[in-house]
Amino acid sequence: MNDKKLGGRTYALSQPPVILSGGNAVGKKEGQGPLAGTFDHIDHDDTFGQDSWEKAESAMQRLALNNALGKAGLKAGELDLLFAGDLLNQCIGSSFAARDLGVPFLGLYGACSTMGEGLLLAAMALDGGFGRWAAAAASSHFCTAERQYRTPLEYGGQRAPTAQWTVTGAGAVVLAREGRGPRITHVTPGRIVDLKIRDTNNMGAAMAPAAYDTISAHLKDTGRAPADYDLIVTGDLGFLGHELLLELLRRDGSDLSSNSTDCGMLIFRREEQDVHCGGSGCGCCASVLTGHLLDGLARGTWSRILFCPTGALHSPTSAMQGESIPGICHAVAIETDRPDGR
Repeated sequence: MNDKKLGGRTYALSQPPVILSGGNAVGKKEGQGPLAGTFDHIDHDDTFGQDSWEKAESAMQRLALNNALGKAGLKAGELDLLFAGDLLNQCIGSSFAARDLGVPFLGLYGACSTMGEGLLLAAMALDGGFGRWAAAAASSHFCTAERQYRTPLEYGGQRAPTAQWTVTGAGAVVLAREGRGPRITHVTPGRIVDLKIRDTNNMGAAMAPAAYDTISAHLKDTGRAPADYDLIVTGDLGFLGHELLLELLRRDGSDLSSNSTDCGMLIFRREEQDVHCGGSGCGCCASVLTGHLLDGLARGTWSRILFCPTGALHSPTSAMQGESIPGICHAVAIETDRPDGR
């Protein structure tokens, strides 16, 4: 009998793992945004000392993981499991970042939802007794994403108004079975939702239905209301996708307008930095979580967050063949001790 499963899709962890630390590294544009003070490393030219954008992304992910390990007082070799992913073919950003670590490695692809997928799996593994320490990491780089999904930067193609700016950033968290810090108490794995959106320059519209599906399932399974969370944060729907999500939830009688936001809306200054509908990419919610969100939990700004990264599961090949864009969203409840005891 499964005593951890609530309802159809949510799992209540019996020994909620602790987030010991978070680390991140970002590029120049991200370092000029409103969250600059929450980043551990800001690179001045986005190369991270490398001679290709792909190598730069791997270096950035190593920096993020090393920052997280340093804060936790651990060495890479002490990790029992590393879950990591990125946007590149065969996840080379992550596998090349991990190849010298000697750590059991599980590569993930969830597009922009990868950080949520990694957190979810790491938490379930530790709760199940399959290790003492685990890490989850994700990254994206504007230049590698443009080369893979759109056109090389040298082409100077014009971006659509609904497009989002891929974040040059990486984030990593270290989880432990025991310790002090925010705990992952509930996880809701996403399912693929596809409403036949085909515009690859409108990721928000493609992913919003999946966010609606997962958040609705989480609230139903746990018996919680939106107000039971201090913050419900998606990533990376951007400004348009976030509005679509709010509208879908309003139709069910759920109002998230006062306690929800999106990582793609937070990381840039929309008008001043010309990012159109906001930020995107695996590194967006990874760097926002490991900086802004964990900082807020530590300060007591929030004590219960529902972290809901979203992903568009398409590829350049599927887009050129006229396929629609499947979306997915994973939900992870992160909690500290609440003053009201709830």
